Amino acid sequence: MSEITKDADNEDHISSQDYESLLDQYQFSAKEIVPGKIIKGKVIKVTPTHVLVDIGFKSEGIIPKEDIIQSLDITEIRPGDTIEATFEKSDSKEGYVLLSHRKAMAFKALNDLDRAFNTNSWVKGKIIEKIRNGYTVNVGIRAFLPDSHADVRAVKEPQELIGNNYKFKVIRFDRKSENAVLSRKLFLQDEREKRRRRVFNQISQGQKIKGKVKSLTNFGAFIDLGGVEGLLHVSDISWGKTSHPSEVFQVGQEVEVVVLDFNEKEERISLGYKQLTPDPWESVEEKYKVGTKVKGTVVSLTDFGAFVELEKGVEGLVHVSDLTWSRKIVHPKKVLSPGEEVTVNILDINPSSKRISLGLKQATPHPLEVLKQKFSPGSRIMGTITSITDFGAFMEVEKGIEGLIHISDISWEKIKHPSDKLKVGEEVEAIILNIDIEKQKLSLGIKQLEGDIWEDFFKRQKTGDLVKTKIVRITDFGVFVEITPGIEGIVFLSELDEKKIEKPEEAFSIGEERIAKIVKMSPREKKISLSFKLAQFELQKLEYQKYIQSQDDKLTLGDLMKDQLKKIRPIRKAKKKEDKDD
Repeated sequence: MSEITKDADNEDHISSQDYESLLDQYQFSAKEIVPGKIIKGKVIKVTPTHVLVDIGFKSEGIIPKEDIIQSLDITEIRPGDTIEATFEKSDSKEGYVLLSHRKAMAFKALNDLDRAFNTNSWVKGKIIEKIRNGYTVNVGIRAFLPDSHADVRAVKEPQELIGNNYKFKVIRFDRKSENAVLSRKLFLQDEREKRRRRVFNQISQGQKIKGKVKSLTNFGAFIDLGGVEGLLHVSDISWGKTSHPSEVFQVGQEVEVVVLDFNEKEERISLGYKQLTPDPWESVEEKYKVGTKVKGTVVSLTDFGAFVELEKGVEGLVHVSDLTWSRKIVHPKKVLSPGEEVTVNILDINPSSKRISLGLKQATPHPLEVLKQKFSPGSRIMGTITSITDFGAFMEVEKGIEGLIHISDISWEKIKHPSDKLKVGEEVEAIILNIDIEKQKLSLGIKQLEGDIWEDFFKRQKTGDLVKTKIVRITDFGVFVEITPGIEGIVFLSELDEKKIEKPEEAFSIGEERIAKIVKMSPREKKISLSFKLAQFELQKLEYQKYIQSQDDKLTLGDLMKDQLKKIRPIRKAKKKEDKDD
């Protein structure tokens, strides 16, 4: 600005003689040729040193090349263009009028700055260089643009602003010193506020409106509605699942959206794209029926199941328990993969909560149905022990089909735990006891391979037989004895001894072996009652008969009885004597 002022001072003023000559030659009024007055002319020619301008005189005006302000590139000036300038002086010898474009622009700039400052309007200018704490802007004169007012956000690359024309607010101006401070930020904010008011005055809830995609994020797309941005959330892009907005939109793309909600005070506008089409869930009950099979595409896998898309916007869940018929719960990723097309069975539909339960295993026959077509109860089958529990062992007989061998069906002998007889991974043979498709259970047995030992026992033994037993359990009402492996019977309190025994545990011990007499058998219920007491009498009787046969005929009957009675002693006394001997 100081350079412009200095140049003006050094210029020669129009002399009174030149002024009179102008009035005489061109018949101009005094007002029209006042020195410093801005006039408009048409460019006639551009030379390497000056611009020749038609200003309506008999002689043309010239503007020296160096007098063209920086904001105007002389190479862009063309004949016929209109240009503004002020009178400087006339040269009667050369026949031209000297003009100043710089002074005209400076004078006009001061007027524009004054007007903009007092009316809170704006001026145009070109940022020409970066200086300390700001920029220099050419608005006809040099003005200062602080860094903090260059943009609404901090400028990361200042060089990107240099050379560009912008509009500015004038935040400080002194005409006398020709000092001006500008703000591009205030202009942008003012324009944004105007656009904001205009947009909010025009929109309404449910209205369809066009906009341009400004940016894309993980959670949605920002749509420019004409200076104000609205958010199109990723959940409102499609009725189906959209992982990222870039799957549907591109930056700069023009789109039509629906205004879902807006708040002018918070400057928030919520937009929808999927709402342009009907909600597919409204017709779900008409399209899908419980119990029918449908095709779909696996869209995602979780720990609790797989989501299958039946159509765009309609997804159902195959719970992990409905993936396979296997007793074991398997992770969905071991059965399905995203993008795979599958056939599923519709188990349940709830349109209000937008949920459909699907079954993958239900779309195929139960493996037990297939097994039942090949095998029947009583058939022998090979398999592998897959797991062992307290109540039995599970055996896989075919891929995905497991049966239970209950602990009671492992052996005819009494076992404490299935692991006493079986091991995981062991291949064994079993008999199919039952196939229950409704309860989805397969019952197997191993002991049945040997036949029914109870049936064999009842064929060999009869009531009254003496059998060797081993005490296996002692209860308040008697003792349980094992007759042969897998065959047990009971000796009640009354049959333990001829003397009354109230506490069997004090007279007997587990593992003790004794002879017992079978007093009752029930083949149907597989129950056997025995008696220690009667067995003892039977043994005494047999021993007596044996003794009689071995003695001399001279002995009297009284002697024999007396001698035999001495050998007989009660069980309790024998027990006490044994305790003393110990």
